[in-house]
Amino acid sequence: MYYSLQKLVCFSHIKLIGFRTVNNVNEVSHDMKLKKGKTFVFPSYCGATWNRTRDTRIFSPLLYQLSYGTPLFWCCKSRHFFETAKKKYRNWNFLKRVLFELIDWYYPSTVLMRFKAILVHLSNSFLTFARSLRNRMVETDYLTHRLDNGIRIIHQRTDSPVGHLGVLINAGSRDELEEEHGLAHFIEHSVFKGTKKRKAFHILSRIEGVGGELNAYTTKEETVLYSTFLTDYYERTAELLSDILFNSIYPEKELKREKEVIYEEINSYKDSPSELIFDEFEELIFDGHPIARNILGTKKNLSTFTRDSIFRFIENNYHTDQMVISSVGNIDFGDLLKLLEHYFGNAPAKMRTNGRQKFNNYVHQERVVERDTFQSHCMLGNIAFDVQHPQRIVMVLLNNILGGQALNSRLNLALRERRGMAYNVESNYSAYSDTGLFNVYFGTDRENLEKALTLVHKEFDLLRNTKLGAVQLSRAKKQLIGQIAISTESRDDMMLTIGKSYLLYDKVDPLRVVFKKIEDINAEQLMEAANEVLDKKHMSTLIYR
Repeated sequence: MYYSLQKLVCFSHIKLIGFRTVNNVNEVSHDMKLKKGKTFVFPSYCGATWNRTRDTRIFSPLLYQLSYGTPLFWCCKSRHFFETAKKKYRNWNFLKRVLFELIDWYYPSTVLMRFKAILVHLSNSFLTFARSLRNRMVETDYLTHRLDNGIRIIHQRTDSPVGHLGVLINAGSRDELEEEHGLAHFIEHSVFKGTKKRKAFHILSRIEGVGGELNAYTTKEETVLYSTFLTDYYERTAELLSDILFNSIYPEKELKREKEVIYEEINSYKDSPSELIFDEFEELIFDGHPIARNILGTKKNLSTFTRDSIFRFIENNYHTDQMVISSVGNIDFGDLLKLLEHYFGNAPAKMRTNGRQKFNNYVHQERVVERDTFQSHCMLGNIAFDVQHPQRIVMVLLNNILGGQALNSRLNLALRERRGMAYNVESNYSAYSDTGLFNVYFGTDRENLEKALTLVHKEFDLLRNTKLGAVQLSRAKKQLIGQIAISTESRDDMMLTIGKSYLLYDKVDPLRVVFKKIEDINAEQLMEAANEVLDKKHMSTLIYR
């Protein structure tokens, strides 16, 4: 049972709508014509929703917020509401008046005074909570919902005429069996090759025919289908993504053709040592574990894949409670929910019961491979922190200092700018569900290889043995904060970022929270992370020469 508000109570510019019971969550916003910036709504799917035991709670928004951390208020212009309300009622007493009116309407007069007395007694605590809630709402622009089948939805509304919609699935190449190596990537390619009602051409033309883009990618732990389009085509995109995800038939003729495409993709990687070395380094680091295997697979394995192989992998790994639909665009959240409920809500619920094989047997190794190349290519690195580790954000800052995207990174200055030894030098940090990987890559002339390696280890030792000064640390933090802020300007990247965060953590931190975490990092934490990850004794090395 859901509750919404229907009885109208007016306070100057604020309209409050009273209770009624509905059976469809989408009725909350679609059967009422709400004026933007003027309406205060307790949403049915926030005030009363399913708890952990699948029972429904009574309408208690405050208790629900404190217990579960979901949004308490929802309005298409909640920011405007709070700003208007704060100006008109400086001491927030209007909130008490709102609740009193609700009690007058809902409860008998015999208990009215008792409730009022309780509210007055708790008013100071309530007002403190309301202020913190208002700050949270103004700075958090993400709205979330969970369908009955377990699929989660996250949405950020923008004013752009371009929308972005994606489905993120918590299943990737590390979930393959040994004989399935390359299958997750093969499915990502083949999912566009026909559904029960569309052929491959019609799938591509459905979005691209109106100027949009349809794409997909596979990682070690995720498979993602996503699209960019004009917001007029939100429904078209939602319907197509649903059709692709749940109704693809993988015709044998198309599978055979797509195998040839992936064969060429594998060949192109083998022709590029600066890319191939990344895959082979992960095979070295995670030796013998499923996460070690490259995403593309092998030609031998590809040749054995059939429709049955695909359906078996999907059945074993595509679970609805491990799916997130991420949206960034100019569409009302209620309208979006109506579309996604219609196209994704009817999929049968399927919950994950099997866990991933954890990696815990790292042994550092050194390997030199003779290759006929002009440059020597070198990678060195170590295992690092997983996605849930408290030091993860510290490692992000440490990686950015060492070899991040800026040209003033320590490794870039040491190898390229001061000595001209390398055209490309970079460091990377990847966090997985149970482990992580830090690595450094550079390409240099053969006669400079040993000297370049010595310089890299020298930079490692400086960070392990010397604390950053206050000015250095402040600059490093400001640089990382600026890079993160700028990256949010790309809305398709933002859609993928908030989708992955919601998939992994079941939440998305506002930028202010992320920035605060970075600001709170101290020099001792950086040294601690550096000593754990950058120790030469634990470093693995792979060299092409």
